[in-house]
Amino acid sequence: MENLIPIVFGLTYLGMALGRVPGLKLDRTGIALIAAVVLLASGSVAVEDAGAAIDMPTVLLLFALMLVSAQFQEAGLYRVVAGRVAVNAGSADRLLGFVILVSGLLSAILANDIVVFAMAPMLVEGVRGRGMDPRPFLLGLAGGANAGSAMTIIGNPQNILIGQVGNLDFWHFLLVCGVPAVLSMILVYLVIRRLWRAELSIPPVPAAEGLVPALDKWQTAKGIVAVVGLLVLFATDLPREVGALAVAAPLLLSRRLASRDMIGAVDWHLLVLFACLFVVTDAFAASPWAASGVEWLAERQWLPDRVAVMAPLLTLASNTIGNVPSVMVILSMWPIEGDGPLYGLALLSTLAGNLLLVGSLANIIVAERAQALGVRLSFMDFARAGIPMTLASLAVACGWLLLGGWMAW
Repeated sequence: MENLIPIVFGLTYLGMALGRVPGLKLDRTGIALIAAVVLLASGSVAVEDAGAAIDMPTVLLLFALMLVSAQFQEAGLYRVVAGRVAVNAGSADRLLGFVILVSGLLSAILANDIVVFAMAPMLVEGVRGRGMDPRPFLLGLAGGANAGSAMTIIGNPQNILIGQVGNLDFWHFLLVCGVPAVLSMILVYLVIRRLWRAELSIPPVPAAEGLVPALDKWQTAKGIVAVVGLLVLFATDLPREVGALAVAAPLLLSRRLASRDMIGAVDWHLLVLFACLFVVTDAFAASPWAASGVEWLAERQWLPDRVAVMAPLLTLASNTIGNVPSVMVILSMWPIEGDGPLYGLALLSTLAGNLLLVGSLANIIVAERAQALGVRLSFMDFARAGIPMTLASLAVACGWLLLGGWMAW
């Protein structure tokens, strides 16, 4: 039985890399759930140990932030923003810049996955209706959302986890990661504008009337108040997850939005994935196999506490097993000392997600939403822009981390 834990761990993360089991409609969440059940059923992990392994503050914070984001989704804010961007007067270059700016700023405060999920269909319809190729704008939506989400500890799931584990200050995180995130958004724009210049050189035709849907201003105002409340509470000593829940729960008190719809908008698959991976990685981290592996890596100075190791490791891992599973493994196995490497872990794992279509869940969501409307954003379409903009962004981020003294080379 003692060999079962490393076997389950290895198969789980192989499944994370493949994304699904060949021949079965079993995705990453299903794989992680089955792995956790195998460990429990075999007695390798006790039920009480599994419960203790799940970082409930992180799960609760993520849940609360999803409720806040669902408030804006139900109010129609994302669709309205995407519609207004699509009908904006001016050149295609200007439109691309607006897409990247808006998706990046929204993703810095709200969950990037929900932002792109809601904006992608409206953006496709608006851009296509103006006689333009939607693909460079979809790349801008995904690339901008990923880069922008690197700004804050609530921009994406891996940052939330890192911020909770390291007890990082919200505003100091923004000061450290905000500059390279903004520069990365600029690089996303420059690379896409350069590589897709033929498609972006076509002048957009005037937008059709009635494209922008109606906005529920009252529900949007409630969401804005909730976000302001979050930022205020994050500056206090109140635990972040408690403050977020205190802000999110009152949003369910509505005469127009059903609480069932609000709660249903939460990404439960992601929360289950988190919980199950906590169980699997904690079991492996407590095993002698993990200790031996860390010791072996430490002897060769291959621990991810330096830029020269962390950057290529996260680039590879984020584009194979995914940035969330990668971060969970690193945090569970390697004792990271100081805040600097945690900033690097958050920044580099997020920016690395722009490399390939499979690099982040936001990329996949954009491609799938576009596919449903008849627009195919292929693996090569994404890689064509993703590789250069990611390498440039990582170079900027690494230079920033070294210049600020947060990490060593």
